Amino acid sequence: MLDIVPLKAVDYLVVGHVTQDVTKAGPRLGGTAAFSALTARALGLRVGVVTSANEEASMKALEGIQVICIPSEHTTIFENIYGSRDGRTQILHQRAAPIPFDLVPEIWQSASIIHLGPVAQELDSQLPDDLCPPLLGITPQGWMRTWNEDGKVVPCKWQSADGLLSKATAVVMSREDVSGDEELIEAMAHQTKILAVTEADAGAVLYWNGDRRRFRAPEVEEVDGTGAGDIFASAFFVRLHQTRDPWEAARFATQLSARSVTRSGLEGIPTNREIDECLMEVF
Repeated sequence: MLDIVPLKAVDYLVVGHVTQDVTKAGPRLGGTAAFSALTARALGLRVGVVTSANEEASMKALEGIQVICIPSEHTTIFENIYGSRDGRTQILHQRAAPIPFDLVPEIWQSASIIHLGPVAQELDSQLPDDLCPPLLGITPQGWMRTWNEDGKVVPCKWQSADGLLSKATAVVMSREDVSGDEELIEAMAHQTKILAVTEADAGAVLYWNGDRRRFRAPEVEEVDGTGAGDIFASAFFVRLHQTRDPWEAARFATQLSARSVTRSGLEGIPTNREIDECLMEVF
């Protein structure tokens, strides 16, 4: 599962676990790697994925995208349980093998955008020197969560955050990732160049160059919010690279990710029509 011959150059590389999400309709492919890769492809980029899963994991949804999959005994499996007093309880049932950065092929190290998207502590927080793309995007949720013996996911401190925050071009996280800690958000905003904080149906807040702006999401009928943050992140990184304008990128990503929640799972990946509509909204 490690070799794809021949590998072709990519514009957008995402590194992190794909997941098998437990749903009422049965297991389905998910994870930042899947949602972000498909979004970047929908936006017209050549995409590569470095991930880890077992042989039973179906990658059919990623057909047409170059995938390097590190063999693993397990695939990372998450279950989201809604309706509790805290809103959502997340359970990690299984975890795939870690992903060493030295398995990123040399031809992909020169991608215009490299997106580090851990979901379960699968990536080292120390970035090798040879990974220095024009745009380094980070969604750190996988470094900001841990789990107990029963698999219940709980927040934790992001170890070695300082080094990655200083190297990142842009960081995207949700308010839920830090349990709404405003002081921590402000501290992170001062440590990195651009920080976007998503807030579900409230939209997103962007911190850049000492400024802070809120971007309201359009009102839609939500069917499934899973993956909306990953779609936001990918759209934001792509548009930021294209325009060099964080404000425009945030407006575009907010509009596009809001539309994604009107469908379930990977069906929420943006359509060409939605992309055109959101570009028009921004302009």
